Amino acid sequence: MASEFRPNRPTPFEGYATESVPQAAAGSAGKNGILEATFAADSTGQTRLVRDFAKVPFHVTGDLSHDQELPQLASLFVQSPTGGIAQGDRHRMDIEVREGAQAHVTTQSATQVLGMERNYGRSDVSLTVDDGGYLEFLPEPVILFPNSRLLQRVQMELGDDATVVFGETVVPGRLARGEAFEYDRYYSRVVGRERSEVGESKESKESGENEEPGRRLFEDVVHLSGEDDMRRPGLFGENRVLGSLYVVGTGFEDGESAELSDRIHERVADTDATASASTLPRENGVVVRALGSRTDAVTSALFAAWDETRQARFGVSAPEPRKL
Repeated sequence: MASEFRPNRPTPFEGYATESVPQAAAGSAGKNGILEATFAADSTGQTRLVRDFAKVPFHVTGDLSHDQELPQLASLFVQSPTGGIAQGDRHRMDIEVREGAQAHVTTQSATQVLGMERNYGRSDVSLTVDDGGYLEFLPEPVILFPNSRLLQRVQMELGDDATVVFGETVVPGRLARGEAFEYDRYYSRVVGRERSEVGESKESKESGENEEPGRRLFEDVVHLSGEDDMRRPGLFGENRVLGSLYVVGTGFEDGESAELSDRIHERVADTDATASASTLPRENGVVVRALGSRTDAVTSALFAAWDETRQARFGVSAPEPRKL
């Protein structure tokens, strides 16, 4: 598995970190969730879940091979028996896809970030894909309750000709109850790197952060503060829900990222969300942004982008969600 991803906290979270949690210390038993999952292809080309470890609040019941369009792909549904992310919770997911394997990982339901009086919640995600591997990590939306604080870090490490599709949808409150933008703070940093076995990258040394070495493919930060008026024109305006989808690859040929971006843009422009697609730096893939007044409008746009990615990559459609 990849090394634990523990970069420095952004400045706004330094003050939160000093606040003690009365019911249990931050990261203590019951608050330090861990999920580790490794996928590998067998001699027939079928991908299997070959290793898994879960610590509350994460729970897994094994992989599924139910994708009719990609029968060799393994799917994993991550479950949680708790009410959501509470103050002081520290969650870590490490997903590894070995050479030539194909996997889809999602969550059973939306992640609720509960209201907080002290400290903050944190989620660290490490996605490692070896040579020729393919990973879709598409969790259900994150719902930010009033006074919630969430720090999320996602690090991707890609081998040669590897692909990661990662999506996230942020809902700024329980919209049906009239809540919107009442959270304290949401900070999400997504970084993609080429995988390297030796040495330390110049960027890692300069940043002073504990990141795996390897050339940086891209970096993207979304920082939402409850102190800001997100309803202003040029920000959310009349919209409420934000969605992002990243298609990151080390095997794109010249012009392929731009072609995929154009194809995805045509698809998402035909949805109820305000959405667009653009290429990542040095044509290492595509990023999609979507804004909408409803959650389903944004998730539909991201689904269209995912479906177009599958069409371009494998010539097959994305399966319709079937969760209970």
